[in-house]
Amino acid sequence: MNTSRRFNTKKIVVLAMLSAIAYILASLIRIPLVPAAGFLGYEPKDVVLVIAGFIYGPLAPLAMAAVIAILEGVTTSVLGPVGMPMNFIASTAFCVPAAIIYSKKRNVSGAILGLAVGTVFTTLFMLMWNFILTPVLMGWPQEQVNAILLPGIMPFNLIKGILNSAFAMLLYKPIRAALSKSGLAPSSPATTEKKHKMNVWVVIASAFVIISCALVVMIWFGVI
Repeated sequence: MNTSRRFNTKKIVVLAMLSAIAYILASLIRIPLVPAAGFLGYEPKDVVLVIAGFIYGPLAPLAMAAVIAILEGVTTSVLGPVGMPMNFIASTAFCVPAAIIYSKKRNVSGAILGLAVGTVFTTLFMLMWNFILTPVLMGWPQEQVNAILLPGIMPFNLIKGILNSAFAMLLYKPIRAALSKSGLAPSSPATTEKKHKMNVWVVIASAFVIISCALVVMIWFGVI
């Protein structure tokens, strides 16, 4: 088996493994954030998808999002099959722009920029697609959908994107290092991406963002 074919086989294995992990996370962890819309719950699958995009490029999360949206639609999704297009759009709007930008600028600032753009994209895209598709897919009156767009759907996707970005910044280097060490992912050239070494400021900033988002959610629900 030549090197190219061996790498392609390993890539398929890793993407299948990461897809399974993302699906399990989406099935087991779901935190409702908008009482008026029970289908708006935070689950961390996009963290895994965007990490796959950072390693293998934007086509990886695109394919993974399609597979996972189908699996969720026929198994665990609260919306069933009608949730497939929304799940796919939400994941790709976040992960694909982030992966594209990171593929052009493979350093911490490139990752942060990509994740920030992905967060903005998914926030704006989901506003538009919820406005268009929610009345069709769920049979809600347009007025009911409009009433939750700005006070519910927009902050939900913004918080979700920020949380996913913080978790991705924390986990990307360790996951990439583990995959590279085991021979399942290519090593990054030292000239384009520094050795898999955690930046202490990235850890501190990511932890601060996660804690801040948790506090915002608790204040939102009146817990504190």
